[in-house]
Amino acid sequence: MNRKQRRTAAKFGLASSGPYGRVAASPVPRSAADLLAAALQHHKAGRLADAEMHYRQILAVHPDHADAYSNLGVALKNQGKLDEAIAAYRKAIGIKPDLVAAHSNLGNALSDLGKFNEAVTAYREAIKLKPGHARAHADLGLALMGQGNLEESGAAYRKAIGIKPDYAEAYFNLANVLRDQDRLDEAVATYRRAIKIMPDLAEAHSNLGNVLRDQGKLDEAIAAFGQALTLKPALAEIHYNLANVLRDQGKLEEAAACSRQALVLNPGYAEAYGSLGNALKDQGKLGEALSYFRQSLVLNLDDSSAHSNLLFCLNYVDDISNGEIYKESVGWNERHAARYRPSDKAYNNERGSDRRLRIGYVSPDLRSHSVAYFLEPLLEGCDRQAVEVFCYAEVMRPDAVTARLQGLSDHWRVTVGMSDDEMAARIRADGIDVLVDLAGHTAHNRLLVFARKPAPVQVTWLGYPNTTGLGVIDYRLVDAVTDPNGEANACASEILLRLPGGFLCYGGPKGAPEPADPPCLKTGAVTFGSFNNPAKVSTATFDAWARLLTRLPEARLLLKGKSFADATTRALFIARLGERGVASERVELVAWVPDNAAHLALYQRIDIALDPFPYNGTTTTCEALWMGVPVVTLRGDRHAGRVGASLLSHSGLTDWIAGSVEDYVEIAVKLAGNPRHLHDLRRSLRLSLAASPLCDSKAFAGQIEAAFRKMWQQWKLNL
Repeated sequence: MNRKQRRTAAKFGLASSGPYGRVAASPVPRSAADLLAAALQHHKAGRLADAEMHYRQILAVHPDHADAYSNLGVALKNQGKLDEAIAAYRKAIGIKPDLVAAHSNLGNALSDLGKFNEAVTAYREAIKLKPGHARAHADLGLALMGQGNLEESGAAYRKAIGIKPDYAEAYFNLANVLRDQDRLDEAVATYRRAIKIMPDLAEAHSNLGNVLRDQGKLDEAIAAFGQALTLKPALAEIHYNLANVLRDQGKLEEAAACSRQALVLNPGYAEAYGSLGNALKDQGKLGEALSYFRQSLVLNLDDSSAHSNLLFCLNYVDDISNGEIYKESVGWNERHAARYRPSDKAYNNERGSDRRLRIGYVSPDLRSHSVAYFLEPLLEGCDRQAVEVFCYAEVMRPDAVTARLQGLSDHWRVTVGMSDDEMAARIRADGIDVLVDLAGHTAHNRLLVFARKPAPVQVTWLGYPNTTGLGVIDYRLVDAVTDPNGEANACASEILLRLPGGFLCYGGPKGAPEPADPPCLKTGAVTFGSFNNPAKVSTATFDAWARLLTRLPEARLLLKGKSFADATTRALFIARLGERGVASERVELVAWVPDNAAHLALYQRIDIALDPFPYNGTTTTCEALWMGVPVVTLRGDRHAGRVGASLLSHSGLTDWIAGSVEDYVEIAVKLAGNPRHLHDLRRSLRLSLAASPLCDSKAFAGQIEAAFRKMWQQWKLNL
């Protein structure tokens, strides 16, 4: 998976605009002068086939004419005949080894074919012959970037700038390198320098927008994309980039419109199909989203990120079986991962039975994110005599949570900008015994690192509610509620290791406000609520909620989600409930609240939380309980639909677990009919939750460590 795929942004790199130097007009005997003059005239006029013919006629008579071979190479390259062009450049160099333009143009043709190692050699030879040639240094930078050699690439661009201080393209490409190195402030300054020199460089405005998005400066990013579109409105990639940042803001209809415009301009733009699919998924239009994800894959079969987007979306759909998701997951492995499985299974890890194990956690979400809320208590509770913790952080915007997690780790590795091979090598060098994936098929995952099997034991846990499909991931941590023994095994590529105390541990949000009295005591009517991702509200969930609200005509429904910043999404939800007999005045839709304390305070406005299905909430369920709000959940037929049952079971709250939609409605009606009980829960639920196995970090860490030790021992037995 390359950086472009992980960042979901189209990044421009500026290659040379044409051949080096003028097309040579070296002296030839008088008999060939007319041919050469004609060739040059055709070449300059863009009649490349005619120019090629005349160069070949000259060479038939004068086979040692180096400039004619070099010019022929240019004509061939500009016609897309790269292999023939390379042969012509090599001929020219063989005749005249000090022909700088031939070496440099050879590098261009090799770069166009992706032969970056050979291109680097050609550019270095040109630079040896002419050290002050700024463009040769700049093009060397592009080839080195193609190799993934960012340090040397940056040095080459700086050399070009040193020779030619107003070299806008070199500044631009240097900024690209800095972005890939995660040096975002420097990248912004360097893009701005390129723009100052060349204000109409639309690609620089667009790439600047991408970096500003990485920094979370979304309004500034939109302004940069707007400037880029003013300069080049027909450039599909800019519309695509703008679509991504609008989606970040929850402006889903605008994001979808930008993706559609990108597809009007470039109907074969695979990534734009994917971005349109993401916007539609967030709006809850799952069927349409899936069709666009599939079209993206048709156009680019090797795009593992697009395939992961498809898999993730399948988990939201209530009429797709878990067996179908499993089949697609195995297909992901076969298409993207299997090729990287190493034939050499030798590891240098120490084999000692009781030694301290090296555990590596890999995640893009070691920040203010749901994954971190469940990882943090594990790291707090772990026995540092038993395990040594390594965190591999694919984190674009570190925050206070990142700092806390780093403080709980023995070793912290920033992986942003690392290729999959580089990261796998780093993990091997660290001697990791058990490597844990915390992302699955969610955004910015590093599953293709796991595909290289850099650790002897590999595990997936927490961040994704289904199998990865990868044959090289040995185990998945679950529990007996989420994945009952027997029936769940058939839909998992990993061995399911069931933790006896539950597969999650919750630490409780720091700085959470105290629970308040249930609002029904003041209003006289119950307010149901769900703060889950609106995409989780399936057709079956809408049906169940409508049945409940029909049973309780005075009750209200409050839904919160980032997608509700979008007017079209709000209208869609109101319409879907209206079709089921729920009047719009009984429904309130609240957009995303960035401040966590304000988000938690919103639970004071609901009496009872409703868990969606078939994809339950996780963090939202725990937060509701922490704020004294009971949660009604429906036990489903797969892991994603049993997380609610697991959380309630390990909190001692099994009365709120329904076995059918009818039970789900009845449990909610019963809770709504007992305001005194709701009041008492506000006073007692946080304390009982904190004392439950769900919040026992020491016990949970002990179970995890025992599981890792068991996996390690099993690996040694299998040697």
